[in-house]
Amino acid sequence: MNFLIYMSDYIVPFLILVILVYGISMNVEVYHTFIEGAESGFRTVIGIMPTLIGLMTAVGILRASGCLEFISEVLGMVTGKIGFPGELVPISIVKMFSSSAATGLLIDLYKEFGADSFVGRAASIAMSCTETIFYTMSVYFLSVKIKHTRYTLAGGLLATTAGLVASVMLAGMMG
Repeated sequence: MNFLIYMSDYIVPFLILVILVYGISMNVEVYHTFIEGAESGFRTVIGIMPTLIGLMTAVGILRASGCLEFISEVLGMVTGKIGFPGELVPISIVKMFSSSAATGLLIDLYKEFGADSFVGRAASIAMSCTETIFYTMSVYFLSVKIKHTRYTLAGGLLATTAGLVASVMLAGMMG
C-alpha cells in the first residue's frame, strides 16, 4: 500500500517530465506549444462561460425556489407506483444539468436515509451511470459551434433512463 502512495506522489511529475523529454527529442518548441494550447483552452472557456453560468444559475434557482421539490413530489407520486423511489427524482433531474449540484443532493440523501439504505445505494449507482446531458451538450457542441445536435438529446435521455432503471434494480438486488 505504501508503494502505491509513493507512486501516486510522483506519477504526475514523471508524466510531465516524459512529455518534456519527448517533445525536446522530437524538436518541438515545448514552451511555445504549451502557451498556444493554454491560449486556445482559455478562448474555449471564455466562449462557453455564459452557457455554464446560465446552467448553474438555473439549477440554483430551481433548488432555492422550491420548484425542484414541487416537481419531485409530483413526479415522485407517479414514479413511486412503478417502483422508482420518489426520493431519487430530484437527484435524477439535477444530475442532467450539474454533477456537483447532484452531489450536494446525494449528501442530503445520505444524511436523511443513510448511505447503506436502498435509496442511498440506488442514488450512488445512479450518480455513476448517468451523465450531465445538458452540461455536456452545451460545453462540447458550443465549443465546436454545432447548432443541430440531431439525436444527441434523445440518446442521452434514453441512456440516462436506462442508467436510472439499472441503478434501482441493482440497488434492490444488493439489499
